[in-house]
Amino acid sequence: MKKNGLYLISAISMLSLCSGCQKQETVPADTEPSESVISLTVWSGEEDEALLQEIFSSFKSHYADQASFQITFQPQSESGCKDALLADLENGADVFTFADDQLGALAAAGALDPLEDAENIRSSNLSASVEAASVGHTLYAYPLTADNGYFLYYNKAYFSEEDIQSLNRMTDVAAEYGKLVTMDWSSAWYVYSFFGNTGLTVGLNEDGLTNYCTWNSTEGPIRGVDVAQAMLDLAASPGFDSRTDTDFLSGVQDGSIIAGVSGVWNDVAIEAVWGEDTGAAKLPSYTCKDQPVQMASFSGCKLVGVNAYSPRKEWAAKLAEWISSESNQTLRFEQRGQGPSNIRAAGSPAVQESPAITALLAQSEFSQLQRIGGKFWDPVSAFALNMAEGNPSGASLQEQLDRLVEGVTAR
Repeated sequence: MKKNGLYLISAISMLSLCSGCQKQETVPADTEPSESVISLTVWSGEEDEALLQEIFSSFKSHYADQASFQITFQPQSESGCKDALLADLENGADVFTFADDQLGALAAAGALDPLEDAENIRSSNLSASVEAASVGHTLYAYPLTADNGYFLYYNKAYFSEEDIQSLNRMTDVAAEYGKLVTMDWSSAWYVYSFFGNTGLTVGLNEDGLTNYCTWNSTEGPIRGVDVAQAMLDLAASPGFDSRTDTDFLSGVQDGSIIAGVSGVWNDVAIEAVWGEDTGAAKLPSYTCKDQPVQMASFSGCKLVGVNAYSPRKEWAAKLAEWISSESNQTLRFEQRGQGPSNIRAAGSPAVQESPAITALLAQSEFSQLQRIGGKFWDPVSAFALNMAEGNPSGASLQEQLDRLVEGVTAR
């Protein structure tokens, strides 16, 4: 499987090109001042509300001589944005943040129009993030982050550098302390980690809708049942538990969890608890068929979209551009620890020295750009949750994998 490096890798090499890349945030000279109140609704993750309210305030101040604004924030998960928007486009948010794998469907449904200022956006952002915001050569959304991946957080007070090379070793250490290492097996996004570097494949067919998948293969050095058994072995450890991302953070805060797989969105909150003991690294290996297998990951970025049906589309576009500007991507990194897609912001010393970003860079060698059809998620989650419970029915692993593949590849 071709591996795609994380988008931030190219930041340093591109800095020399960005002298003319600054975002233009001024109002065009021919823009007419208006007395009317511009009402805009913004959808984004609940955890971003405080940050976005600050960004809204600066937007209102910047354009105060042009109009008055009423900007309403409504929480909406980025992973579920597409479905919520397409359910009622005309009454959906004017501006919304979403994961890049939803772009094709949103563009095909007419929810997004091509961006007018495409060349400026291309020159200001990392090339791979621009690619993720495009269908073919047409740019449909504003790149916002280049860090939508995951890696290992660990508490240095419990683990050595040698310990964190192996997930099985880490679960043994956690068990010795009566603590836990966690990972979310209810999410197929994370479960990909176990299959990605085994020679077993999954991906999008040429039709752009359906998937291929060989996770049930009975041939090759590592078979599907070998991966399933490895997951069962991990689940049996008293030092491991499958926890959602929210429960992972709660466990960090109450002291029961000392390591887990997550992303940069939890960096600030974890560091607030562990302080100088906060560690971040690439994902470890796990033991499969008596050999170490480096865990893989999906990668991607977050985008800002403008609803093609917005009655205030021009102002919605200005707000989307403002949210994704260099200065506000820098603010996002400072407050939320999220890696910028903007070239200048991504190349700043503070970003380059971030342990979380460094961990993403290290994991990028083993990451794959997420391009998966919608039938992938539920079958994989159902399979992995049964593994997390220890396969209580004792059902055939091969039969479960066959059922998984049947669901993933369904047309």
